[in-house]
Amino acid sequence: MELVADRLTKQYDNKIAVDRLSFTLKPGVTGLLGANGAGKTTLMRMITGILSPTSGEITYDGKEVKSEEYRNILGFLPQDFGYYPEFTGKEFLMYFCALKGLSKKDAKVRTSELLKMVVLEDVANKKVRKYSGGMKQRLGIAQALINRPEVLILDEPTAGLDPKERVRFRNLIEELGKESIVLLSTHIVSDIENIADRLIMMRSGRIIWDGKWTEENGSLEEFYLKEFE
Repeated sequence: MELVADRLTKQYDNKIAVDRLSFTLKPGVTGLLGANGAGKTTLMRMITGILSPTSGEITYDGKEVKSEEYRNILGFLPQDFGYYPEFTGKEFLMYFCALKGLSKKDAKVRTSELLKMVVLEDVANKKVRKYSGGMKQRLGIAQALINRPEVLILDEPTAGLDPKERVRFRNLIEELGKESIVLLSTHIVSDIENIADRLIMMRSGRIIWDGKWTEENGSLEEFYLKEFE
């Protein structure tokens, strides 16, 4: 299980959003940090296959990320996730289960599991338009987990979650990282400080740090504030 980026570049007109990045991701939680405009979202969208690189390539176990095989093992929560306001939470997940190719029977089982996992079972039959921001975010996290992804890409997944919900989410991600490749972008340092096996920090499309952050490196939050705020 190996996701490889090789000299990955994305250019928009005269702006280079991602500049010749090379790295390999293996099972575990990798935190992606950087200021707005650093290239994080562009990088994640290329890893999901939504965006094509200007040059370079991304492969998963030798397969191109544009392949159907890769899409079948991918879970993705974008920063601006589209919700269907007239669906109930249950209907919303059933719909995404159908898109992932699950049978109706399997979809019912998986939807029930996920609603319980993200603590939404009590509002499963409530319309999404009546959900709070945090509830919508938990529903988005649930849809990203439908197919038990081997590669899970999360762009600002804890936005809108209260402190208790963020702790619950961190515990969930830590468990998922034991068997999957998890790439999590956030500006909330505390969300990944204790669970990330590895940190990648970006500035102006380039990697300025890649590795495990330890106590010897000092305070991650202080470093982040100094570098990116």
